[in-house]
Amino acid sequence: MNPNVPSIEQLQELGLPAPVSYAPQTWGWWVLLAVLVLAALLIGIRRYVQWRRDAYRREGLARLAQLRGRSDDLNALRELPELLKRVALSMPTQSSNWNPIPVGASLLAKRPAQSTFLAPDTPLSRAGSLPQGVGALRRDDWQVFLQRHCKKPLPADFSEQLAQLAYAPDDTLRALPAPQRQALFETCQYWMEHHHVAA
Repeated sequence: MNPNVPSIEQLQELGLPAPVSYAPQTWGWWVLLAVLVLAALLIGIRRYVQWRRDAYRREGLARLAQLRGRSDDLNALRELPELLKRVALSMPTQSSNWNPIPVGASLLAKRPAQSTFLAPDTPLSRAGSLPQGVGALRRDDWQVFLQRHCKKPLPADFSEQLAQLAYAPDDTLRALPAPQRQALFETCQYWMEHHHVAA
């Protein structure tokens, strides 16, 4: 056999190159990675704080869904204005006039506070002695407050409809047509879902 003729026995495996590292090779990539991790952490913290801050909103919407399920019940209709006022009182705010419910406290917990609605015939002298803030708002001021915190226009007589639910005789509430009741529930739900608060 001729020694110059190549054969299979002479083949050898080729050497593989060194594995490529996935770690960044320069300090700029490490800085970019640190910025991305920090940004993700800040976004996560902000979303968690927002989720905690909106606990009152979720609780109010859950209670509204319960009331909506028994919309033919007069007690459910009478509770609707009070629920809306509780949600408004619970809004986080920077104003020193209001005392919102602290984070983690229950929206539906009974609070030793003034009545959230004033009777339509309450004299102004007595109304002036009540604490200032959302709890003391009524009629036009309540309507302005609700509209100021809502993105879309509310019915012009929304606060009057709420006052009617709170104070009208039972026969008047029984006479409310079903579409008007549903419209009230839908308006309250929209306001609870979409009202904006001071950052």
